[in-house]
Amino acid sequence: MSLLAYLFGVIGSEKPAPAKEVTEAAEQKIAANIQPVATVEVAAEAGEHVEKSGEEIVKVTCAACHGTGALGAPKIGNAGDWGPRISQGYETLVKHAIEGIRSMPPRGGGADLTDHEVADAVAYMANQAGAKFDAASLKK
Repeated sequence: MSLLAYLFGVIGSEKPAPAKEVTEAAEQKIAANIQPVATVEVAAEAGEHVEKSGEEIVKVTCAACHGTGALGAPKIGNAGDWGPRISQGYETLVKHAIEGIRSMPPRGGGADLTDHEVADAVAYMANQAGAKFDAASLKK
């Protein structure tokens, strides 16, 4: 009977237990494989907002599209692009910049920008193309 048990793998098929080092290495590999791919951290409150100048905002936020004319954006310094917009008036341009228009998202994608910062950036860009807008005229 033991010959039949041996032939069918009941007896003699036991493998020796793996070494402790092999078991620990396997456990470490499993732990590494099931780690989360990302973590979420809630940012601390940043503190008081410090307003930036129109020029700073244009360089950081607006130039991505207005520097190249991407998606039909009027290029900084191009009077031909800005002329029809300037003729609409400063208040209208600021309103469009705050609310977004066509391909431009509200506040040019700078959600943390104040209305005054957007107005300053509009004046800075339009003035580069020949307008004479006074950014302070809209500040309250």
